[in-house]
Amino acid sequence: MSTEVKVPTLGESVTEATIGEWLKQPGDAVALDEPIASLETDKVAIEVPSPVAGVMGQQVAAVGDTVNVGATIATIEAGGAAAAPAPAASPAPAPAAKAEAAAPAPATASEDSVTTLSPAVRRLVLEHGLDPSKIKGTGKDGRLTKEDVLAAANAAPEAPAVAPAPAVAAPAASGAPGRREERVKMTRMRQTIAKRLKAAQDTAAMLTTFNDVDMSAVMATRDKYRETFEKKHGVRLGFMSFFTKAVALAAHDIPAVNARIDGDEIVYHDYLDVSVAVSAPNGLVVPVVRNADGLSFAEIEKAIADLGKRAKDGTLTMDDMTGGTFTISNGGVFGGLMSTPIINPPQSAVLGLHRIEDRPVVRNGEIVIRPMMYLALSYDHRLIDGREAVTFLKTIKEAIEDPTRLLIDL
Repeated sequence: MSTEVKVPTLGESVTEATIGEWLKQPGDAVALDEPIASLETDKVAIEVPSPVAGVMGQQVAAVGDTVNVGATIATIEAGGAAAAPAPAASPAPAPAAKAEAAAPAPATASEDSVTTLSPAVRRLVLEHGLDPSKIKGTGKDGRLTKEDVLAAANAAPEAPAVAPAPAVAAPAASGAPGRREERVKMTRMRQTIAKRLKAAQDTAAMLTTFNDVDMSAVMATRDKYRETFEKKHGVRLGFMSFFTKAVALAAHDIPAVNARIDGDEIVYHDYLDVSVAVSAPNGLVVPVVRNADGLSFAEIEKAIADLGKRAKDGTLTMDDMTGGTFTISNGGVFGGLMSTPIINPPQSAVLGLHRIEDRPVVRNGEIVIRPMMYLALSYDHRLIDGREAVTFLKTIKEAIEDPTRLLIDL
């Protein structure tokens, strides 16, 4: 007896998804509610649980296929020892999988273990010649993430290059070593990111203004209260809570930065829902910290830590990604010195944070060394005037350089 596995409801206005990864293969034992596949929507990855216990049967759809809500994507066979379907019954691999299969397997990688990985992770494993069974996974249920593979690649001694197989190597030109190309279909999330960012550039009158901020006071505060804060609240005191509080303070004075354009109307929000840009295995995502203006430092840090962990694990929900009235993007964690961040529609502004580095500055007529950070505010000039943008950024600068302002609303 077979039970069909159907695409679940994906969220409001979301009618289709892409098969991102099969977590179970034909013949594998499956428990009730155990995830068998991962679906990629425009915003998040969603795992599909098995409706019954049994054995994984036929996979009706392949990785990369687009499936509608309610469509059958697999079957679960009754019993614990049912025979696995014949390999011929399995659908052909997606184009991305074909390209990856053509790549020569490194001598140190086990093909059986590699095939259970997501396409992106599998590609990194093959590129770096790693044995995935020797890498500790930090994703959900111990699965490997891209970050796990990259960390292992950086820690491992450089392995000798593996010569490409003649069957897949491009013809050498003028005595140059063999070269090859690989075509990988963009994930649904990456396609959506591309469309939204391009739409933001095409629609908004975007402009970016800059300032720099002396991080001495905030860093001193963190150093002084780091251990006490973590012991009391169970979370580390980071910079994001200071900047979130500073954004809330500045948005109170410059409400247009926390507003949006809807047709020929301006929608002002009396709340601050901050979209926090975090790195996930499938790309950059912006989950939302709700009512950030009313949260304490500890509540902000806990919310951001939780969203960051779930982004890495791939367990963010559609509700986590919905809404947001203002975005904070911290490129400094990757070492970025300065950038011009792009607005996250329909929001009207985004604050870009960057790396902290010691620079010479003038204080009281003397040249001194201070830990400085560049701030960038990209905004929609249709709604926000230059004076407002500069004032908003200046307020943030003053609050960070004198954190007492955050406590007395000054």
